Amino acid sequence: MMNAFPVAGIWMLVVLSILIFTTGLPVWALLIGTASLFSIGGWLTGLFDAQVLSAISGRILGLLEHDLLQALPLYVFVGILLQRLSVADTLFSSLAHLFRWTNSGTSLAALGVGVLVSPMNGSVASSSAMMARLVAPRLGRMDSASATALISVSSTIGVVVPPSLVLILLGTAMMGAHTEASNLPGYLLGGQRVINTQDVFHATLLPAAIVLVLWLLIAWWQGRGLPEDSAKKPLTLRHWLLSATIICAILLLLGSVFMGWMFAVEAAATAGVVLVLATLITRALSRAQWYAVLGDTMNLSGALLALLVGATTFSLVFRLWGTDRWISSMVLGSDLSPVATAAVVLLLVALCALVLDAFEMIFVIIPIVAPPLVVLLGDAQQTAVLFLLVLQLSFLIPPMGYAVMMARSRSGLVNTSIWYTLLALLPYLVVQGAVTLVVFLNPWMVHQLDASPVPASAPISAEDLDQQMRNMSEPVNVQETLAR
Repeated sequence: MMNAFPVAGIWMLVVLSILIFTTGLPVWALLIGTASLFSIGGWLTGLFDAQVLSAISGRILGLLEHDLLQALPLYVFVGILLQRLSVADTLFSSLAHLFRWTNSGTSLAALGVGVLVSPMNGSVASSSAMMARLVAPRLGRMDSASATALISVSSTIGVVVPPSLVLILLGTAMMGAHTEASNLPGYLLGGQRVINTQDVFHATLLPAAIVLVLWLLIAWWQGRGLPEDSAKKPLTLRHWLLSATIICAILLLLGSVFMGWMFAVEAAATAGVVLVLATLITRALSRAQWYAVLGDTMNLSGALLALLVGATTFSLVFRLWGTDRWISSMVLGSDLSPVATAAVVLLLVALCALVLDAFEMIFVIIPIVAPPLVVLLGDAQQTAVLFLLVLQLSFLIPPMGYAVMMARSRSGLVNTSIWYTLLALLPYLVVQGAVTLVVFLNPWMVHQLDASPVPASAPISAEDLDQQMRNMSEPVNVQETLAR
């Protein structure tokens, strides 16, 4: 009876969407509230066994004990501390000087700071707040639409550049999705292994690098002739040394996680300790500012963990209705070709990302659609990279795109017509869409950094096998062996 009404899970998603739009309440509270409402309905109608719902506590405890989630509050702390300190400002002014010869130093510096800081900054919202504060006052005569576009794309870089918090959480979600996909009809795991976070890091690098290189060209083109006010002030040797030290430290930490030399929690903890020591030595923050940093860290970490708890509760009730299996059967039984069906699924994911943040997508939507999509594409790493590219693309589509809304509300720039903002974003969107299409049609792009398979041993001839069997059957002379 548990699967008698699988469409109820779809109604759960519809009710959740309506509540998000109309109430303004935290998403985690709406997730728990919606799940509670539909679980009560299932229990009263006899479709649920109330004892099954007791599994929620065990699922939550098991989830919170996951090693990777220990890095979450550390990433949040590092991101908030970076916003309070002048690290990003130092990097920005140095990069603006460094790229001054291109006649577009300010634009290139904005993307450069996004590449270096966004992976350690935690979320799109946090990156958007930092980039709006940092970039908006320095854009000179750049029109508001182009400035909004630059801030928006800079704040989404952490979505695809490894090893960001988004990639860490997506890697965990894809590991579970790959395991679940191996149990679905039509998918054979064979000699493959279930992917892990490191595999997602490696798969993302080449597509992310292509996007960034093309975005840098667009930023250079749009920023030509912009007055470099920040670059006119001469920088001291101390400033250059500090910038070089910061860049080397960031690249070392990110590279260590990417190469597997350090765990994400170790890198985040190291970055946090270094930033704390540097802040204490330089006395960059007062006691009140430290309290504010710690308070913001607790608030944002609590919100993310609450979102995780809400998504876990929601997904359990969703699965109790059997909607996940119903969706998988609908997707895998589609009359369309596997490629066309996969494209439709990705389009639906893009539509969801117009109204949900990256974490909400990873916790709520991706666990539902990832298993059948892995079966359709036959490649879990390609599926993970496509999810990231589609999320980043959706965040940049006005007027609902999350990064665009954050940039327009926080930058303090004059909000021009959304049409002009779309025109300014159009080159970035074209690049993002083109790379997504290339990855969709050419899965080899995500396997360039895969570990080389162990070469298979050459087959043994009949003569060699016979000789080995004879050697094994010969009696061993113990005294002769000891004499040797």
